[in-house]
Amino acid sequence: MSTKRLVVIVGPTGCGKTALSIRLAEHYRAPIISTDSRQFYRGLPIGTAQPTTDELARAEHHFIASHEPTDEINCGRYEVMALERLEELFREHDTVIAVGGSGLYVRALCEGMDELPEADEALRRELMIRLEQEGVTSLAEELKRLDPAYYEQVDRQNPSRVMRALEVCLQTGLPYSSLRKGERHERPFQIIKIGIDLPREELYARIDRRVELMMEEGLEAEARAVLPYRALNALQTVGYKELFAYFDGEISKEEAVALIQRNSRRYAKRQLTWFRRDAEVVWYRPDEDEAMIRHIEACTE
Repeated sequence: MSTKRLVVIVGPTGCGKTALSIRLAEHYRAPIISTDSRQFYRGLPIGTAQPTTDELARAEHHFIASHEPTDEINCGRYEVMALERLEELFREHDTVIAVGGSGLYVRALCEGMDELPEADEALRRELMIRLEQEGVTSLAEELKRLDPAYYEQVDRQNPSRVMRALEVCLQTGLPYSSLRKGERHERPFQIIKIGIDLPREELYARIDRRVELMMEEGLEAEARAVLPYRALNALQTVGYKELFAYFDGEISKEEAVALIQRNSRRYAKRQLTWFRRDAEVVWYRPDEDEAMIRHIEACTE
């Protein structure tokens, strides 16, 4: 067994993953690599809940505000970048901490992604225009016609997931689901997965309060600053979409905040459903550091 280990922390938004990852990084003197698909981007520190300046100072972080929002990162590209970075980090460290709630990016890092065709830029632009004009529901309905099996699985409110699947269907003439083999790629390091969860009422209360704090910290101003780039994939996410609707006069500010809270809770529920399907994840409360460390050590004895 490799002496190098990747400790992967997963769980729903708002459960305390970032704080835990820093405590474990300090314990193991380990760097942290993000598996959050939105924290890669600059200019979005509040809405994507990037680590604060103080938190960044406590541990070495990678893939936090490392790319411009115009520099689109998909799962396949992330897999390549992250494995290259891990190879570098493992030269000097026996342990690396990975943390984030983006299930597909965790899978890309730990298991690899299927080799799907490269994006056709002309088709991508066409679908982006359709997304802007018709909304994600229209694209999802076409996906239902071309690949009903994947339509039942995909988060139909996630534009990037729907658009990528539809793109592959239109490019290849085949159902997206038929091209997803799900074959696991071996990694040259040990992977230990830790899940963080809280009782549902406690988690939802934390999420609601977190949204209030984001607004107090300047989320509205942050969203206004990136409004010209609203069509970018990086901004098709909870927090920005609702505020864009407020800026458009479609809803009030109070309604936007309530929608961010509701949609964040719904997102947390989907995250938990995704991660609980992974039998390798061992679950803890976010404050059970000693139990987690005992588990990590037991896995590597």
